[in-house]
Amino acid sequence: MNASTATANTSGAPVPVLSFSPVVLSVPGRPVDLEVRVTAPETGTDLPVILLSHGQGPSNNLSSLNGYAPLVNFWAAQGFAVIQPTHLTSRTLSHLVADAPGAPFFWRSRAEDMTHLLDRLDVIEKAVPLLAGRIDHTKVAVAGHSFGGFTSSLLLGARVTDPDTGEEVSLIEPRIKAGVLLASPGRGDVLNGPMADALPVFGTIDFSTMTTPTLVVAGDEDDSRHFTDMGPDWHADPYTLGVGPKALLTLFGAGHALGGIPGYDVAETTDESPERVAAVGRLTAAYLRAELHPGDTTWQTACDALATGPNPVGRVESK
Repeated sequence: MNASTATANTSGAPVPVLSFSPVVLSVPGRPVDLEVRVTAPETGTDLPVILLSHGQGPSNNLSSLNGYAPLVNFWAAQGFAVIQPTHLTSRTLSHLVADAPGAPFFWRSRAEDMTHLLDRLDVIEKAVPLLAGRIDHTKVAVAGHSFGGFTSSLLLGARVTDPDTGEEVSLIEPRIKAGVLLASPGRGDVLNGPMADALPVFGTIDFSTMTTPTLVVAGDEDDSRHFTDMGPDWHADPYTLGVGPKALLTLFGAGHALGGIPGYDVAETTDESPERVAAVGRLTAAYLRAELHPGDTTWQTACDALATGPNPVGRVESK
């Protein structure tokens, strides 16, 4: 059990959060156990849950339960219990699963991991010291960065065609009530970079069936040429092509790391900005709180402040 402090945006006072890992779950048919980190505030009850799906990147541990501490700690300080699995795509597992079915990208398994976590939420809660009885199992959101955004899109209702079988696949998870897509992949008909052949399933995604309320977060300098020459607008596609209710937060000057959400002082971050990371944490937490607690005005207040304040970090639109 590790204890750290994060800063709540409401008062600026440090809020202690507790982080526990690994919680180890045996999943039949999975080549290795499913390992999970859980981070939550030290106090509080009826905590809503955020399932966080990691991206890839060249660093070993960012693509695992050990990544995304800047964002996870902030969310926990805001009163969320954050659950982070290590997907089979993690570089920490590549030596163990290289020959497993679905390798190396395990696109279907990544989404199935989240369903397994929801199936075993009571087990996870009881396994973490000081957490039993504090989680609200009816208030669940999913968030994902980059490849994790693709995973989250499927759980929120987007459909794909299995490139191996031609089967249309729906992995929507009805227990998930809201989502946040962070620098997520966009439409498939514009893929012309070197990764297009490596991940053909990306070329089949259909956002028109993604009906769950979702906040899409995109950086206006996130130009993912390894997938497409469409430019930063590609990462707004889940909003543009998805059906409402949806919201789009466009961050000014942000690259793929959105200021540094994957980790503290990491090589992947080309747009290092603690202020931007804090804004991502603040605005995403406000959105999820409003979606999971009908009548909550936190999101509207945050949007109003963004629109009227000096030196805005971005802009929000919705439908």
